[in-house]
Amino acid sequence: MIREITEHDFDGLMRLYMQLHDNPFPEKSERVLGIWERILSDRDHHIIVAEVDGIIVSSCVCVIIPNLTRGQRPYALIENVITDERHRKKGYATACLNYAKEIALRENCYKMMLLTGSKEQSTLDFYTRAGYDRNSKTAFIQRL
Repeated sequence: MIREITEHDFDGLMRLYMQLHDNPFPEKSERVLGIWERILSDRDHHIIVAEVDGIIVSSCVCVIIPNLTRGQRPYALIENVITDERHRKKGYATACLNYAKEIALRENCYKMMLLTGSKEQSTLDFYTRAGYDRNSKTAFIQRL
């Protein structure tokens, strides 16, 4: 099942995120739970998950960003694409990205952007197959 998160999905999402950049499971502090509540209440912030047998096995984030150019059409930013290592190559991440695209189309976005730090050819090929063009823009990142 592909769907957006609910307030009950915190633990499942955090368990999946532990495989993303070796994130530790965060303490449920006031700060962390405040971030969780902020995400849940933001109508432009979508965390999409693939669920199998009640377990979140894949996810991506789609944020809709208001814009004053391109006819005031927003754009979408895709981040934190992850699939549990035991469930890869089964189409779950593709399904999450397709769901994100549906959101972007519904919101009248003029483009979707996705950045990856991966240099793995298989990952780059996956994003190309999903419809992302890695040659049309140049990304610059400044770490803070």
